[in-house]
Amino acid sequence: MQNSGPSNWKMRFAAQLIVLLYLPVAALAGPADRSISPTNIFAPVSTPAHSILGLSLFVLAVTAAIFVIVFSLLVYCVARFGKRADDDGREPPQVYGSTQVELAWTVIPILIVVVLFMATARVIASIQKGARPANAIQVIAIGHQFWWEYRYPGLKVVTANELHVPVSDPAHPTPTFITLLSADTDHSFWVPRLAGKTDLIPNHPNTMWIDPQQTGLYLGQCAQYCGTQHAKMLLRVYVQSREEFNRWIEEQSQVAHANPAVSEGQRIFKATACINCHGVTGTVADGSFGPDLTHLMSRETIASGAAPNTPENLRLWIQNPDAIKPGSKMPAMGLSDQELDAVTAYLATLR
Repeated sequence: MQNSGPSNWKMRFAAQLIVLLYLPVAALAGPADRSISPTNIFAPVSTPAHSILGLSLFVLAVTAAIFVIVFSLLVYCVARFGKRADDDGREPPQVYGSTQVELAWTVIPILIVVVLFMATARVIASIQKGARPANAIQVIAIGHQFWWEYRYPGLKVVTANELHVPVSDPAHPTPTFITLLSADTDHSFWVPRLAGKTDLIPNHPNTMWIDPQQTGLYLGQCAQYCGTQHAKMLLRVYVQSREEFNRWIEEQSQVAHANPAVSEGQRIFKATACINCHGVTGTVADGSFGPDLTHLMSRETIASGAAPNTPENLRLWIQNPDAIKPGSKMPAMGLSDQELDAVTAYLATLR
């Protein structure tokens, strides 16, 4: 067999390296699905998210430049100073100490860290010091294990799990300022396309703001481990036109209207422990431990976004919450099939 020799080894190594570096570029350059994910951090639609994306790209550019320089030097050293055929195996002369090199590898990293720190501090300050105009929407978001409560103090609306905000036209900006509170443990409010993560800490109110410039549904998640159902503590933000938002506010501010056809279900609901945890405006149900149910069927999901809001899922949720969210704090009511049907029919009228 013919010996390939050191030069052939270097050529094979270089060819493999080129292939490895080319594959990611080819993958990015190839055809891709143009639909944008509701959680795509590279498709911001709000000023805070735009600022965070700009900072992220800057950090990626700096770190990519460091990687290219270091990796190129490594490849050069491997190719240039690899073992050769005439190598006699002796240790090369050792050089100890170089003031210039030591200063370089000390000063340059310090300068890089300082630049990244200053860029990050500037973005954080610009977001935190955002001015609140008089027409801004104010929302209080309260994190519970494991659902979200939203209160609009100036509009007398209380809802759960699905946040509605108006679109912010650059010509007529209407930002939404959110006060973040926690009812139990640490949570974190994160909708990637709208803003960065902000924690909800017991007895320590935090604030954030968003000014979404496109209508649509934006998804997020509690980004701080808060217990067994942390992964299913989902976020849904509906950005609507101003007219649709005003219509939604008007509907949500109404009291619950009972349908006489479901009076039996309403009676059973009021006679169970449901009213100790849930509230229905205009009735004796005034619990606040669980989500407000006044306009339950106006929401697209139940169980903090874990399941579509259909009568079938609603009945299953009442009968056995663990079937949708294992480990849920909501106890099973122990109702008969007829009582379950009646309560489900009643709740299905709450719009």
